[in-house]
Amino acid sequence: MILHDITHLIDIALKEDIGSGDITTDNLVAPELKGKGRMVAKESMILAGLDIAKQVFLHLQPDTVFRSGFSDGDIIRAGDILLEIEGQLRTLLIGERTALNFLQRMSGISTNVRSYVNALSASKVRLVDTRKTTPGWRTLEKYAVRVGGGYNHRIGLYDGILIKDNHIAVSGGITNAVSRIRKKCTHLLKIEVETTNLTEVQEALDTKVEVIMLDNMTVNQIKEAVRLIGGRALVEVSGGVTLEALAALADTGIDIISSGALTHSARSMDISMSIDPLDEPS
Repeated sequence: MILHDITHLIDIALKEDIGSGDITTDNLVAPELKGKGRMVAKESMILAGLDIAKQVFLHLQPDTVFRSGFSDGDIIRAGDILLEIEGQLRTLLIGERTALNFLQRMSGISTNVRSYVNALSASKVRLVDTRKTTPGWRTLEKYAVRVGGGYNHRIGLYDGILIKDNHIAVSGGITNAVSRIRKKCTHLLKIEVETTNLTEVQEALDTKVEVIMLDNMTVNQIKEAVRLIGGRALVEVSGGVTLEALAALADTGIDIISSGALTHSARSMDISMSIDPLDEPS
């Protein structure tokens, strides 16, 4: 993860929540009071985002103290204490929701991804994410995908060539699009083309691209496309990928499955935080 991006995101999240000040905490809790918090898992999950949750409290109070027996990627059971925190009581109360939001969302993605990875455990197919991420959260969500055992597709528009249907339409076809890209871009970059039928697959093959995406094809169409490609390009399947369909897709001979559901359809995990004062209120 890129530290600058994460720090900036935490700053935005805290400002969004705190605004001009926490009027409840500021009027109930003296600034000198100390406290202790405990984050507890309410269900099983794959943990992701523990260090991000810590950074929220450190952003508010640099000398906050943490204790945990877990790390990202660990299998968590209901009732496990994920993190113990000691610091100013105001810090714990003000940072609680923002820290939980990060931890719950990231753990939700890693847990969701792990279910897909487990379903593909008998195959060599690589599971990858997409750009269907929460605006501003891409770095975190793609990190959570890796924690869950998946892989990242391109991070953004800047680090990989993917000629999609709209590119093909505005370029006058696959052949024209690939030709233009090759004239403009370095030979060190692989080219991927999205296809929706066997005619497009054949055209992509004729241009000798390195990766061919089969978008929203049936299993039978995918099998025929794999036979046609014959190992001359990597084959990626995308579109309408469900957990239940993974085994059948993997059996077609493809190399990669990409799914936006890894991120956009993951639910947040249930994690709570209890806070107790270490000092007696005056």
